[in-house]
Amino acid sequence: MTLARRLLRTKPTERLVAEGGRGEGGELRRTMSLWQLTLFSVGATLGTGIFVILGQAVPKAGPAVVLAFALAAVTALFSALSYAELAGTIPVSGSSYSYAYATLGELVAWVCGWCLMLEYAVSVAAVAVGWGEYLNAFLRSLFGVALPEAITRSPGQGGGVVNVTAIVIVLLATWLLLYGASESARANAFFVLIKIAVLVFFCVVTFTAFRSGNLAPFAPMGVAGITAAASQVFFSYIGFDAASTAGEEARNPRRDLPLAIILSLAIVTAVYVLVALAAVGAMPWTEFDPGSTEASLSYLADLAVGATWPGLIVSFGAVIAIASVVLTVIYGQTRILFAMSRDGLIPRVFQRVHPRRQVPVANTLIVAAFISVLAGLVPLGQLAEATSIGTLFAFAIVNVGVLVLRYRSPELPRGFRTPLFPVTPALGAVMCVVVMAGLAGVTWLAFGLWMLAGLICYFLYGYGHSRLNSEVR
Repeated sequence: MTLARRLLRTKPTERLVAEGGRGEGGELRRTMSLWQLTLFSVGATLGTGIFVILGQAVPKAGPAVVLAFALAAVTALFSALSYAELAGTIPVSGSSYSYAYATLGELVAWVCGWCLMLEYAVSVAAVAVGWGEYLNAFLRSLFGVALPEAITRSPGQGGGVVNVTAIVIVLLATWLLLYGASESARANAFFVLIKIAVLVFFCVVTFTAFRSGNLAPFAPMGVAGITAAASQVFFSYIGFDAASTAGEEARNPRRDLPLAIILSLAIVTAVYVLVALAAVGAMPWTEFDPGSTEASLSYLADLAVGATWPGLIVSFGAVIAIASVVLTVIYGQTRILFAMSRDGLIPRVFQRVHPRRQVPVANTLIVAAFISVLAGLVPLGQLAEATSIGTLFAFAIVNVGVLVLRYRSPELPRGFRTPLFPVTPALGAVMCVVVMAGLAGVTWLAFGLWMLAGLICYFLYGYGHSRLNSEVR
């Protein structure tokens, strides 16, 4: 077999599904319900973005930022529908990595998995880094005290030495994950319900100060402003695919995974649109300053009531939001690595399952250690922005994968079929490319360097240890 054929060899979907759940030393346990899967995706998506992004997006679109959130949701929906079809067809843990392996071949699957490593590891580290600041905001409002900057900031940033708070939240999430998938899902459900309740509280409070005059003119920057804001807030939707990483721990994956993905996107969109409408109705859009924290949700809540206690509740919601994101994203990272290890592309330690807890313990500890070092010691800066391009690349691959698999294997059982095929996945792929093209040059540079490192790792280890390639030697 030639090199090109080896690199593009696909793994049969039947084999992917048959191997589902199996690891070295044990199997993953199917315990997660539709409700838990949905909240996993909501937990990964509904993070700190909504607590800070309005101040940056409103000056671009004015009150029409509400339409910007809706437009971004439509853009995400095309990819969500493709994820739903492949999750219902190939219900395994690897998410878009496994989907690419079944449709586009091993090398593309590796590239996709490598992109997901960037998305999950760096994004959760970046989120964890900000936890200390949100925690301090909450502590100042409640007790009038704050933790020292030496332990709440990264080295070289405002007196930071080691970001201990970032390490703490990563370790707390790891502790929950080591107990088991069902225990983690229950904890996440609790966190998600709290942060949704806080955002609903924000809407109720700010709607008391709603002034219809604040919505005029509705679109002062025109269509160009709406699309610019939509490109920015699109990244608040990243995470809806988290349920697809739980394919081997879902009770009824073919039915529940597609539903969880679509339901989570619907829930998040409804929350975002309501929050945006409440915010621009409570304060004139010209007063939103992208460089000031005065446009934060906590400030708006205080302004609406004329007191400080509403902002305290919103700050508490931000603290919980980060905890939920850290938990769900670390979970997703470990399950993708589990699938890649089972295929031989990374070391076997990542697929070892604890016989009693039925979770990949060593995998989880390694991921937690790596993320802790990133979050505690490395000023991430613009590197975190590279997670967006990696995510969009994975989304594009999933959309193309739906096209390939539908034409190549139309007879496969599918728990969900993307409507308006082939228009929907084709539009999904095109929209991902369009959004990627609008990203900064430094983001593309970071992505290119990451891809180069990934290809080196593949040819040094993955290619030689691939189980699929070893069968044809």
